Amino acid sequence: MNIKRRQFLTTCGLATLATQISPLTAEGKLLTNTIRKPPRLQVGDTVGLIAPAGIVDAKDIEAAQKSILQLGLKVKLGKHILDRYGYLAGKDADRAQDVNLMYGDRTIKAIIAMRGGWGCNRILPLLNYSLIRSHPKIIMGYSDITTLLLAINARSQMITFHGPVATSTWNQFTVDYFKRILFNAEAVTMQNLNPSQVRVETIARGKARGKLVGGNLSVLSAMVGSPYLPSWNKSILFVEEIGEDVYRIDRMLTQLKTAGILNQIAGFIFGQCTNCSLGDEPSFTLMQVLQDHILPLGIPAWYGSMIGHIKDKFTLPIGVEVEINAELGTIRMLEAAVNLV
Repeated sequence: MNIKRRQFLTTCGLATLATQISPLTAEGKLLTNTIRKPPRLQVGDTVGLIAPAGIVDAKDIEAAQKSILQLGLKVKLGKHILDRYGYLAGKDADRAQDVNLMYGDRTIKAIIAMRGGWGCNRILPLLNYSLIRSHPKIIMGYSDITTLLLAINARSQMITFHGPVATSTWNQFTVDYFKRILFNAEAVTMQNLNPSQVRVETIARGKARGKLVGGNLSVLSAMVGSPYLPSWNKSILFVEEIGEDVYRIDRMLTQLKTAGILNQIAGFIFGQCTNCSLGDEPSFTLMQVLQDHILPLGIPAWYGSMIGHIKDKFTLPIGVEVEINAELGTIRMLEAAVNLV
């Protein structure tokens, strides 16, 4: 294959990929690539609670409502929030309908997932991304909710939020970041509260700027090859995980590498790998695996940020420009993630 032909095919391939990940209207027309920010939260606003993934119990809803009310917010439940379909919180069409209805409801100012689990990937083709873009509002969660956050960011060009689910522990640390970012519209600097409990382990020193993108590693790797992922070009990738052996972390990072994702990013953050083990002997340590994959990239990177299946959580705005410092383990927002009006 000569060079001109190779360049032509590469250009065509990139153009096709760009079309796949661009936001679309219901008629299949491309939307603008301008990112949209949702309005900020205010005391008295109504938050919609949905169950787009795993099963939710009535007692979980009661506890979640109490936590949300203590924030000065009202609560509206999704129509199918207590549905059950195998291990899912209802059939795919019904869970997707709850998402679409929440975006179409003008009384709802934010949407928070009840919990993760599994199931969000199944409803992505059923979401109305044009509707979502035309009604910008906060949507937040973590773990399996990573799927919704990335798909809505990619297809609707909306800022989304990786943070607590409704059943999370809404302690002072978590609530402080939640309020400063979503109520006060602050551009905050995120830094670990207690370095002795969550210690920053620098993989590669330096600072980097880019759009913050990421979520749960296994969920993210399961989305590779789909048309629901945002651009990785010069982005700051953050990931977290729970209950995985080190070899599986290695496998998932290898998938991101061979898919060409790692080679595009400007910085890397691994939050917490909660209850992760070495697995069968012999084994690498997690840090050895991270160094193998990340050091050759020549980008700032660290392990140990308040991200993941832990009580103290940052609220991370996906799609917002940030600057990271890999030695200090800080994430500095360069802009507000929500609009004041």
